Amino acid sequence: RVGRPRDERADGAILTATLELMSEVGVTELRVDEVARRASVGKATLYRRYPSKDALITAAVRELVSEIAVPDTGSTAADIGALMRAAVEVYANPAQGGLMSGLIDAMRRDPELARAVRDGFLARRRALLRVTLERGVKRGDLSSELDYELALDVLGGPLFYRLLVTGGPIDDRLADGVTELILRGFAPRPEPPRSRSKRRSTR
Repeated sequence: RVGRPRDERADGAILTATLELMSEVGVTELRVDEVARRASVGKATLYRRYPSKDALITAAVRELVSEIAVPDTGSTAADIGALMRAAVEVYANPAQGGLMSGLIDAMRRDPELARAVRDGFLARRRALLRVTLERGVKRGDLSSELDYELALDVLGGPLFYRLLVTGGPIDDRLADGVTELILRGFAPRPEPPRSRSKRRSTR
């Protein structure tokens, strides 16, 4: 039996309504009923797409940040710099930064939501960022023994620290600083010089 085709307009309306309400009332106070009402869709339509509130929030955050375009400029420094500047553009926006701040607080209170975000949106985002790091290793710009998880934490850590703790500027200077930190901190280690005795034995 062939069902009705999925209405993409409903998808957009649902996610837009979710983001608006997250901004107005916060993540914790978000109600699925209110999302359906604002999006002018039935609850059954909403639940067919998003079986839970956590799934809905995760999809909305993914829509907010959008899919990452993984750059391939031929330069590891330029690739990482482009990724960092794109992230700065998102988190420097007061509305988007505020939503991310509320989401993190809700994740702390709700283990199920935290799991949904980590296993969904965040896992995909880190996988895409890892592509750039792997390319840097192949080019010889980053260490072949690179700790990818640590490097990914370093990419995102300063942004969230300033967003959530210090309130410091999230700008291109921060993006450039993190880029340099990655390139210097995870650069290939120089080979130790051979000892004199070994050099003599090869003559």
